[in-house]
Amino acid sequence: MSSLGQSQREVARLEADGTRRDVTDQLVVEEPLEIRLEGESIAVVMRTPGDDIALALGFLFSEGILKEPDQVLSVAYCQDVTEEAQGNIVQVVAEGADKEAAEHARRQVYASSSCGLCGKATLESVRLLAPPMPPPPPLAASMLATLPEQLRTKQALFDSTGGLHAAGLFTYGGEMRLVREDIGRHNACDKVLGTCVMREEWPLSGHVLALSGRASFEMVQKAAMAGIGVVAAVSAPSSLAVDFALELSMTLVGFMRGSSMNVYAGRVA
Repeated sequence: MSSLGQSQREVARLEADGTRRDVTDQLVVEEPLEIRLEGESIAVVMRTPGDDIALALGFLFSEGILKEPDQVLSVAYCQDVTEEAQGNIVQVVAEGADKEAAEHARRQVYASSSCGLCGKATLESVRLLAPPMPPPPPLAASMLATLPEQLRTKQALFDSTGGLHAAGLFTYGGEMRLVREDIGRHNACDKVLGTCVMREEWPLSGHVLALSGRASFEMVQKAAMAGIGVVAAVSAPSSLAVDFALELSMTLVGFMRGSSMNVYAGRVA
């Protein structure tokens, strides 16, 4: 038995006292989604089904392939496909796509749901030209400290499966705009960005991107491409993420645990 985003499996549970019992466990669903632009395959991502249209758009915008919402002419699931592929291929038709950025985004090696675009070896090979943005103002530490718990309240699939990441968009005042979940950190982020593209809310200056896990270089890059000046993560950032945030005068906060946090770039009041 399964539903969108989760699936049931029968498992044997071993308790600490040595007893064993058969139980039904909820697992997060992981399936491939192919993203096509003008009939050409751009990427295959492993994702949790749901918000696929937003995910496809978020990927194209965060990779710099598209830059303005009015470039998008249509986006929909491909219908002329095999039964197995139904619901797993999204076709985007757009004007003025950046062909060079599209080539950069094509997967050279297998991309797993946990690592995003694997195989990108150096900073120069993955850096995209992020739009210029002013340094964000110093945000209150007391406000940032509320974001993980706010994020957690919207993780319905995580409550059932324990196997998903979340990304959320917040105002500088700490107001939650939207939260999306996925088995992949990058996918959750792209679903947030793509939803905003669909709402024609772009760029996203004046917002904080909150992450339930770690802040990799690519997560900071995606925020920068959207004009988001603040990234706040529950876990650790990578060294490249910190370097990139400093280069762009972004604010990057990690290890948000209760009222404590590490400020790696920017200013927090």
